[in-house]
Order: sequence, then C-alpha cells, then structure tokens
Amino acid sequence: MNNRSIIHVDMDAFYASVEERDNPSLKGKPIIVGGSLKNRGVVTTASYEARKYGVHSAMAIYKAKKLCPEGIFLPVNMAKYKEVSIEVHNIFKRYSRIIEPISIDEAFIDVTGKNPFFIAKNIKRDIKNELNLTASIGISVNKFLAKLASDLEKPDGFTVIRQEEAMEFLKPLPIRKLWGVGPKTEKELNRMGIYTIGDLQDYDIKVLVDRFGKKGRELSYFSKGIDNRPVEIGITTQSIGEEETFKEDISNVEILDHKLKEYSLNLSHKLELKGYLTKTITVKIKYEDFSTETRSSTLYIPTDDYLAIYNVSSSLLKNKFSFDKKVRLLGLTVSNFIYPNDPIQLSFHTK
Repeated sequence: MNNRSIIHVDMDAFYASVEERDNPSLKGKPIIVGGSLKNRGVVTTASYEARKYGVHSAMAIYKAKKLCPEGIFLPVNMAKYKEVSIEVHNIFKRYSRIIEPISIDEAFIDVTGKNPFFIAKNIKRDIKNELNLTASIGISVNKFLAKLASDLEKPDGFTVIRQEEAMEFLKPLPIRKLWGVGPKTEKELNRMGIYTIGDLQDYDIKVLVDRFGKKGRELSYFSKGIDNRPVEIGITTQSIGEEETFKEDISNVEILDHKLKEYSLNLSHKLELKGYLTKTITVKIKYEDFSTETRSSTLYIPTDDYLAIYNVSSSLLKNKFSFDKKVRLLGLTVSNFIYPNDPIQLSFHTK
C-alpha cells in the first residue's frame, strides 16, 4: 500500500464560488449562501471574504448578519450546484476511473502508477479554464494524508505530503486534524494528555484500544500517517449516510432541517454517481443525554432525487421526533437500494 498515489480534490467555498462566477459583480464581496429575506435558516457556505468576519457553515443566519452586516445573502440553488458538480466529476474521469466521491464538492482519485503531480495540475487547470472555479488539491500515499494536505493551503492550494516526511509533518498539528476526531473525541483525548498528533504517536496503542475500541487503533495508525483504506469505486454498499456531531447542542428544528437539505443533496449526488436508487430513508438523532432515536420511511417508487429524499427526511424530522432535549448529532441514511441492472418492479392498480 506504500506505493499508492492518491489525490484529494476539494472545491473552494463551492456554492459561494459558483454564485460569484455566475454574477461577476459579486467578485471579492462577502457572499453567504443559505440566507433568506427573513433572519431565519443557517449558513450553508460562506466565501473566504465572509469567513474573515467569523462567518462559517451551520451558523444561524441572524448571527452571520450581526458579524457581517455588509454580507450578500443568497438562497441555496441546489439544482445549479449539482450540475456544476457533475461537470467537475467529468473532469476527474479524464484522468482515472478510480474515483470515490465524498460529497458534492470533493472526491478521492487513485492515480497509482501514473504521475500524480502532472494529473493534479491538469485537474486544477481544467477546473479553472473550463468552469472558472478553483479547487484545493492534496497529494499523498493514502486518503487521510491526501485529505489533510488539501485543507492546508486553501483556497486554490496544492500540497504534497510524502510518506517519508509524514510522521514529522503530523507531529505538531492539533489532534482535531486527525480523521475521526470530533469535539467529543478531542475532549476525551485532551483528558488523556493528548493535544497534538505527536502526543498520540507516542501513546500506548493498547491503552487507546481499551478506551476507544477499534477506533483507538485507527487513530494511532492515522497519527503515524498509516491509512490502508482503498479508494472505493464499484463496491456494492448496503447504505450511504451523512451525519454530523455539532460543536454545540441544537434545539432549533429549522437548523436541523437545513442540515437535512445538505445531506440530501450530497446523498442524491452519491446515488447518481453510483447508479443506485434508494427505497428507504432513515433519520437518526442523538440527544444531549446521548440517547439515540431513528425513524425510517420506505418509498413505493425508488429514487435518487434530492427533493424526494429531503421531503421524506424533513417529514420524519418534524413529525416523528420529540424535541424536549437538545440534539448533539443528526444523521441521514439511504438504504434498500436498487442497483444498476436490477429490475425495477412497478405496481399497477386496476379498478
């Protein structure tokens, strides 16, 4: 696995960048996508100019307006972003058939046996010349390091982490930079005296496994730059999901509903790229007391449509959960797939 060449491509402030491209008068201005005429909803994406004011995704719109009163607030145009995402992935396909979409605006590309630097530069060039957008790219020997690299020099970054330098490169970075370390895990690691990735490199792996189970072993490996997961393509999966543990527990159902819109778009895009149709949609909530509830709905007609997934998940959220406790985690999963070449059986009713 040491001779792999993995590229991670992450589009820069994707929704905001598409809006700026399509309306040049917005260039250089603080763009905040997710706004509405009322001070409701949450931020989906903020341009880098808006981020200078402290605006970030999942922030309530009213708070973003306080931080950035000169911001330009735009509604989410899911259909447009999906079309542009397809164009971006079509560029990837020129250079490799081993592509793993992570979301609507990022993907892993396995180019083992080829020149990764030449390919990555060509991908950046094609995205810029053909779509008038920028992407940040990371190159390394595995998925973890490639994704970490792409995040280090945004926007329009190009970063390489070589295997022989990975251990020293990782050592001073904060522990939250490790894949799989969210706010809860970060606090637990801090309590163990682990604040940097270097601290974790030196920690007894047996203690980590006792504390975190299999995840402890994985974190130890990641801290040393080891990640043997393949770039997955064409694997028949049983379910595809999106979830997030929030930095602060949430009581606002509208914010949760907005997150479901994001999840639905990403899942719809993944289904389309895989050629799957889904029949079962599941919403998962973990509350502030760590209790968990899930609610599911099965469709009569399988779909990969964003609005269909969102409408069902939104209905589950609003009608099947009680919100007497705050929410620390929200997840959306699609399953019960119709795979490519599977027959789709339709029911016909006669009077």
